[in-house]
Amino acid sequence: MLLVVDVGNTNITFGVFDGEKLEGTFRMTTKLQRTSDEYGICIRDLLTHNRMEPAKVRDVIIASVVPNVMHSLLSAFIKYFGIHPVVVEPGIKTGIRIATENPRQIGADRIVDAAAAYELYGGPVFVIDFGTGTTYDLVDETGAFVSGVTAPGIRTSAKALWEEAAKLPEIEIRKPGSILARETITSMQAGLIYGQIGQTEYIIRQTKKETGYQDLKVVATGGLGNMIAKEVASIDIYDPTLTLQGLRLIYKKQNREKPI
Repeated sequence: MLLVVDVGNTNITFGVFDGEKLEGTFRMTTKLQRTSDEYGICIRDLLTHNRMEPAKVRDVIIASVVPNVMHSLLSAFIKYFGIHPVVVEPGIKTGIRIATENPRQIGADRIVDAAAAYELYGGPVFVIDFGTGTTYDLVDETGAFVSGVTAPGIRTSAKALWEEAAKLPEIEIRKPGSILARETITSMQAGLIYGQIGQTEYIIRQTKKETGYQDLKVVATGGLGNMIAKEVASIDIYDPTLTLQGLRLIYKKQNREKPI
């Protein structure tokens, strides 16, 4: 089995593949400080709880946007699994070419999403990831990552509202029945959700206008992506496992592939 690991700013998401089949997923909170022993024991316990044998994990690939967890996490896999993981970093084979002004500034998660969307759905493709930040990335028909837009994520915007405005409460993030809110909670929900819908529609429309790609395929992912994808007609596909699939596809391009 192949264990893929997406280290995001909020959560660490794990996926277990048996060949091309995703057998299961689980998550850990990123922001808690952990030692390599804590990571190792917790990951083994989570695998066991999900009815997957840790001994059957043959290899690991990691994409991370949080550098300060990597030493302990890598050490955990070496100590508790006997595996030196593949890390998505500059120089690794991904199947796409980074054609931006400074390729090293592009986050590993964005590269993985772009590689997955291009290989699974073809190009040109526009990838939207609704995470801690909402990212919009363009891959052209040749497989070149040519541009990206970065905006605050829905939860990040919500947190800013209730932490910076003394009278605004912490709320559930959901789409209200109407944009015509008549009290505080639904007014915040309307601003967050309908604001994200409007932003998404405009960025897709403007990207098509500036590139001339009227047939641009739009693929969305991320925890809150399904809520937005249902409301935005120009989003063609919502793929909740895009990043995990991308890690699997990138792993297959490396020379060290083992039977999984």
